[in-house]
Amino acid sequence: MPVPRTVYFPFPLWLMAVLLLGLSLVFTLVTVDLIGYAYQRIGLTPNEAFLLLLASLLGSAVNLPLLRLKGEATVQDRLVHVYGMPTMIPTIIEHQDTLVMVNLGGAVIPTVVAIHMLVQFHLYGPGLLCAALVAAIVHRFARPIPGVGIGLPALLAPVLAAASTWLFPAAPAPALAYVAGTLGTLVGADLLNLGRIRGLGAPVASIGGAGTFDGIFLTGILAVVLA
Repeated sequence: MPVPRTVYFPFPLWLMAVLLLGLSLVFTLVTVDLIGYAYQRIGLTPNEAFLLLLASLLGSAVNLPLLRLKGEATVQDRLVHVYGMPTMIPTIIEHQDTLVMVNLGGAVIPTVVAIHMLVQFHLYGPGLLCAALVAAIVHRFARPIPGVGIGLPALLAPVLAAASTWLFPAAPAPALAYVAGTLGTLVGADLLNLGRIRGLGAPVASIGGAGTFDGIFLTGILAVVLA
């Protein structure tokens, strides 16, 4: 007589829940500590780093309207059966308008910090050149993903930003990496791809829309850590 197979958890459910909660807490603490470390490397005090992180977290819930992109009509072939025979018929698809917004915590605040770094450390030439280099390469690899937005290899921009600081060894590397990573990602991945957003068919697109964990924010942080 076959023995019935039983699927069961090796641990009680309450213990699994506690373990998951503990892992989430550890991940959050490590992330916050990493962000604080990066902010201090660019010259902020611990109190300033905490306030900036708090502002970014709170600001991640705020999206500011920027512009509206007119939807485009595209022609796509649709397969139909006429008297049992498969036939491709051109079909006009009307895409709705897209409201482009900018996230306060994920885009505005990092950009303000980057501009502050430019002024404070007089990085006008090196900062803009490194940001332009990052933007050019990032734009080359950025791809529109329907239903998601603009996709980009995760570590590409931070590594490029950190590596670009080698071009100016006399400049403060952490601040230069933050400027290059933040502004380069903003321009290369987002601003230069505004026209491609129309084809995604999304009613709303937010620059920095994932807030604290958006590519613009994290690129600046990781670039500082790698520099």
